[in-house]
Formats: sequence, C-alpha cells, structure tokens
Amino acid sequence: MTSPSAAVRAPALVLASASPARLGLLRQAGFDPRVIVSGVDESALDAPTPAELALVLARAKAAAVAAVLGAAEAEGPALVVGCDSVLELDGQALGKPADAAEALRRWQSMRGRSGVLRTGHCVIDTRTGGRASATASTTVRFGNPSDAEVAAYIATGEPLHVAGAFTLDGRSAPFIEGIDGDPGNVIGLSLPLLRSLLAELDVNVTDLWV
Repeated sequence: MTSPSAAVRAPALVLASASPARLGLLRQAGFDPRVIVSGVDESALDAPTPAELALVLARAKAAAVAAVLGAAEAEGPALVVGCDSVLELDGQALGKPADAAEALRRWQSMRGRSGVLRTGHCVIDTRTGGRASATASTTVRFGNPSDAEVAAYIATGEPLHVAGAFTLDGRSAPFIEGIDGDPGNVIGLSLPLLRSLLAELDVNVTDLWV
C-alpha cells in the first residue's frame, strides 16, 4: 500500500525533436529526456509570420508525439516538449537550407547584418491534455566572413542541418558578432521559457531534474 506521504512521481520529459543541440541543452540543465522524433512534414505547414510559423511547427511536433504516447497503453504520463526554429531576415522565415548553393546565398545575404532567431516552444501534459506554448526571439548580429571562410564553412556540411544555416555552438560561432537575448534560444531551446511554460501547467521545473 502506498503511503499518503509518498511523493508523487513526476511525469517523464519527452523531447519531440531530433536536434542534438536541444538534447544537449536539456541534459546540461539537469534533465534526461526521452527523444521521440515527431515525423511532422514541416514543408506542409505555413503561417503569416516567422514567429507564428515557429509556433505552429512546435505545436504540431508536440501534438504528434503526444498522440503517439496517448495511443500506447504501456506509456506512462509525460510532458512532451516540441520546438522549432526559423531565422527571420527581411520578413522571411529561413529554416534549414535545401543544399550548399542555398546555404551560400543565405550567408551572402546575412553577413554584416542582423536577423531574429524565432524558436517556437510547446509543452503538452499527457496526463491532463493541458498545453502551453510561446515563441522566444533573439537578435543575432552576423559578422563579415570572407568568401573563402563561408565556402569552408559550407563544405563542413553543418549549415545544412540547422535553421538559418548557422549555429551559435558550432563552427559558425566565430562568424557571430553578438546576440541580444537568450543564447539557448539560438541554439534551439530557451530554458527560461520552458520553465515558464511548465509553470503554466503547474509543473515545477526542479521536479524534473535527475
């Protein structure tokens, strides 16, 4: 028989993303999430603004994984975290470049300028069906790498796997002059925003530490 004073077991944290950067951020902050990739077709979704698009994508990813967990009888309660990032430049939402040629065009237009990295966040509590979501925004000031530096960066393949064709925690870091806002948001997930969204669902972030 369970004692009335026994602590209620916290739900599992599930990351609905294949991003190693997001997983790394969560692990560094004391979490050990399970990863379930959503399989959402990002190209099939749209929204009026980059900030809204990031949120639409995050909600879709979280909802897809929550549905999978809900359909599996053996799965216990979970908090599903969905995220998606786009770079807003000239009012356009820039996700992962399709190929090296597109990555080159991106860097030719970005260097020496500033863009806004928008990351949508959505948390779904499978116990209650409760949802909380919001978009975090961070201004990124790009440096002026030479044509040779840009070509060398693109040759690594890294920019093909990240929104906006750059990342703050990889080989493009020397080409970023500075940011205004949460650096984690640029990497892929804003931990302060995650804490706020969990609080909306009456979940204490420290209860999820391992």
